[in-house]
Amino acid sequence: MDVIQRNHVQQHTNQAAPVLLYAHGFGCNQEMWGHLTPEFTASHRQVLFDYVGSGQSDVHAFDPNRYSSLQGYVQDLIDVCDALSLKRGVIFVGHSVSCSIGILASIQRPKLFSQMILVGPSPCFLNDPPDYRGGFERADLEGLLELMDQNYIGWAQYFAPVVAGATLAQQPAAELSSSFCSTDPVTARLFAETTFFSDIRDQLQHCTTPSLILQHRNDALAPLSVGDYLHQHLAGSTLEILEVSGHCAHMSHPVLVADCMHRYLSGSDRIVLP
Repeated sequence: MDVIQRNHVQQHTNQAAPVLLYAHGFGCNQEMWGHLTPEFTASHRQVLFDYVGSGQSDVHAFDPNRYSSLQGYVQDLIDVCDALSLKRGVIFVGHSVSCSIGILASIQRPKLFSQMILVGPSPCFLNDPPDYRGGFERADLEGLLELMDQNYIGWAQYFAPVVAGATLAQQPAAELSSSFCSTDPVTARLFAETTFFSDIRDQLQHCTTPSLILQHRNDALAPLSVGDYLHQHLAGSTLEILEVSGHCAHMSHPVLVADCMHRYLSGSDRIVLP
């Protein structure tokens, strides 16, 4: 099957420029990056795609067995790179669960990414006392999945404002709700379960790609402790706290995210915090 069509791959082409590859989070699609990409039109070749089961991907390609683990989404990411003959030096930009997907891909293909920009990452959403606070108890997440099963539209309308965060973020909330509602409930339910019950903490030590961790100050899905944990366990990482609420600063505060990225990619902000 043609990967370009399967994953609805789109490019903002500047062939001679460095490549930015964007990977969206659960319940989202490549359009969620639309507030950020204009900031890099002149400087980068930008590649966007939808995971199978999301956005305008080929829903007929969705295999419940493949996408019951993050590895299925890792393979989508690698397939897109292979289809575009991207073999090294790519700058990966991921949101939420895609940060974990990108980390796993970087371990599998160590030369593929030169740097990673991780927006709202979480290696594990579950609390694991006494040493790790992911933000959720298992019962919380099981209740969320139960709500999806019982009333998918109601779940979407409830969950979108939680992800968007502050009351000032009505537009991101509306965009997220629309994205959630336009996603097939069956594929969304499986992606949700794969997302919220995944745990890549034991893989972080194998990641050698430098990364910028963009942590939201007030994030219902990824508390500050998660950013600290990732920074401690990802070699060559830089942690920056964004003074915003919500889980999707690339949508609610794209200029702020772009400024952080420009500084990091230019090397002027390449100071790894202790």
